[in-house]
Amino acid sequence: MLELSPHLVWPALAFLIGVVLTPLVIRAAKRVGWIAAPREDRWHKKSTALLGGVAIYCAVGFPLLWLADFGSIVRFIQAHSPDASPPGAMAVAWLGMTSLFLLGLFDDFLRLRPQNKLIVEIMVASLVAFLGYRLQWVTSLTGDTMLTIAWIVGIINATNLLDNMDGLCGGICLIAAVFFSLLHYQAASPDMVTMALLVAGALAAFLIYNFHRASIFMGDCGSLPLGFGLAFLCLYPGTKVPDLSVSLYAVPALVLMVPIFDTAMVTSIRLLSGRKASIGGQDHTSHRLVLMGLSERGAVLFLYGTAVLSGLSALFVQKHDSLAAPTVIIPLVLSLTLMGIYLAQIRVYPEKEFCRLREGRFTPILIEITYKRQMFRVVLDLILVGFAYYLSYRVRFGFTDQFNAFFPVFLKSLPAIIICKFVAFFSAGVYRGMWRYIALSDVFVYLKATALGTLLSLAVVIYVYRFLSFSKGVFLVDWILITIFLLGSRISLRSFREIMRRKTIKGENVLIYGAGQGGQVLLREMLNNGRLGVKPVGFIDDDMMKVGRRLQGYPVMGTGADLGQILKDVRVNGLIISCRDLADENRKRVAELCHKEGISLKRFVINLEDVECDEPLS
Repeated sequence: MLELSPHLVWPALAFLIGVVLTPLVIRAAKRVGWIAAPREDRWHKKSTALLGGVAIYCAVGFPLLWLADFGSIVRFIQAHSPDASPPGAMAVAWLGMTSLFLLGLFDDFLRLRPQNKLIVEIMVASLVAFLGYRLQWVTSLTGDTMLTIAWIVGIINATNLLDNMDGLCGGICLIAAVFFSLLHYQAASPDMVTMALLVAGALAAFLIYNFHRASIFMGDCGSLPLGFGLAFLCLYPGTKVPDLSVSLYAVPALVLMVPIFDTAMVTSIRLLSGRKASIGGQDHTSHRLVLMGLSERGAVLFLYGTAVLSGLSALFVQKHDSLAAPTVIIPLVLSLTLMGIYLAQIRVYPEKEFCRLREGRFTPILIEITYKRQMFRVVLDLILVGFAYYLSYRVRFGFTDQFNAFFPVFLKSLPAIIICKFVAFFSAGVYRGMWRYIALSDVFVYLKATALGTLLSLAVVIYVYRFLSFSKGVFLVDWILITIFLLGSRISLRSFREIMRRKTIKGENVLIYGAGQGGQVLLREMLNNGRLGVKPVGFIDDDMMKVGRRLQGYPVMGTGADLGQILKDVRVNGLIISCRDLADENRKRVAELCHKEGISLKRFVINLEDVECDEPLS
C-alpha cells in the first residue's frame, strides 16, 4: 500500500495555482471581452467570463510538466520493439492534456467544426494507444486499441457535453478524480494517484468561482483536457496485464456514469427527434431535472449525489469478487434506466419528440419495441426477478465462501424460478393494470402475484430437486424483495408523474373550500387537466379536525371562519367551492370576502349530460 502523505502535496499545489489564477483569468476575460453572452440555446442568463480552462490546465499541467519523464517517450520510440516498456504515465498524460487544451482554446476562439475537433481527438487517442496505454478489455491487440481510442474520444465528448450548468462539469469531474485516486491508491499506482489528485485539487479551486452563480465558465479548453485526463486514468500500461474480471470493465463505467448517462440520453433523444447530436440545447439531464421542479443548484447537487453513489459502487466492485458485483451494479443501472425513461418524457423541444420513429424509417419491430410499454415492463420484471433471487442468496449467506458454495444451486434453479414467477404474475393479472393509475386494489394484486410465485417456486423446487441444498430463508427473503421491487417500480412512475404535475402546473393560484371527497376529486382534476388554468395552493374546511393536516400533499390552512386572514397571508387569485353542503349564510359571507379581496369565486360541479345525435346510433 502506498503512503498517502507525499501525494497530498500536489493537489495542494494545484489548488493554490487554481485559486490564484482563476480570478486573474476572470479579470483578463472581462477586460479583453472573452465573455459568454446569454443565448437562446444556452442555459445561463447573464454574461459570464470564459476560458476558466486556462486556470484548470495550468493548475494541472505545470506540476505534471515538472514531474513528467519525457525521456521515457524518446526511449520507447527508439526501442523499435512492441515489447518495449511504455513511457511514464505523467509524460503521456501531459502530452494528451496539452494537445486537448490547445484544441479547446482554438475552438473557444474560432468555433471549429465538430468533425475537425473529432479528427484531433482521434489522433491524440491513437497516440496514447501507440505509446502503450490501453483499456486491456480484450486480448486482441487490434480490438483493444480500437476500444481504447473510442473510449478516450467518447469520454472527452461526454465531459464536454456535461458542461451545461454552473458547477456541474467541474463538480462531477472532481468527484470522479477523487474516486480514481482512491482506486489507484488501492492498486498501488503512484503516478495515477498523483494525476488524479492534481485534477481534483485544480477543480476544487475552480468550483469556488464556477458553482452557482458562476463568475467564469471553463469552456472547451477546460472540458476537453479534463475529459482526456479522466479517460486516461482508466488505462493500463501494456506491460501490466490486469485480471480480466468484472471490475476491469465496470469500475471505469461506474466512476464516469453521470457523463456517460447524460451523453447517451441526450444523443439518443436528439437523433430520434430529428435533431443533430452535435448542436447544443437545453435538453440535458440537468435541464430536465430543473423542468421537473428542482432548482438549478438542486439539480447539480442531485447529479453530484448520483456520481458519489456510482463511485462508491466502483470501490465496492473493485474490492469484492465478480460474483458480488451484481449486488450494486444491477440496482444502479436499473435506477438510472428508469430515471432516463422518466426524464425523456419531459417535453423540451418545440417540435414533436421522437418524430423519427413515426416516419416509417425503422422496421415495425423497432416501433413495436419502442411503443409497446408492456414489453418493457416484462423485460424489467425479468431483471427484477433474477436480481431478487440473487440478492436473497446474498442476504442469506453474505459475502462469504458459503455463498460461493451455494452459487451453483442458484444458477441451476434460476430458470425454474423465472418460469414460476411469470406464470404467477400473468395468472394474477399483473400486466392488466396501468402503472400511472396504480391504486390500493393493484397493490393487493401484486401481493397475491408474488405470494403465488413464491409458493409455486417452492413446489417446483421440492418436486424437481427434492429441496436438496436449498434454504427456506432464501425463499422468504426472495418473496419480500420481489414484492418491494415490483411495487417500487410501479409506484415510482406514478410518483414521478405526480411530482411532474405539481411542479409544472401553471395557472392562477386558488384555494379549495372543502377537504372531503369533493375536494379530492377537484384536486385530481386540477392536477391532470392543465386546460383549467388553475394551480392549487391548499384547502380550507369547516371541520376543525382537518385543520393542520395535509391532503395529497396540500395543507388544510384553516376553516371558513379563517378565510379572511388566510386571504391576507396567502397570495391567491381565486377560491373554488368543492363541497355541496355549504350553508347559504357561509356561501354569502365567502362571496363577500372574495369580492372585497378582488378574487374570483367558482363552484366545482360534476354533471352528466345526454348526448344528442343527429342520426340514430347503430
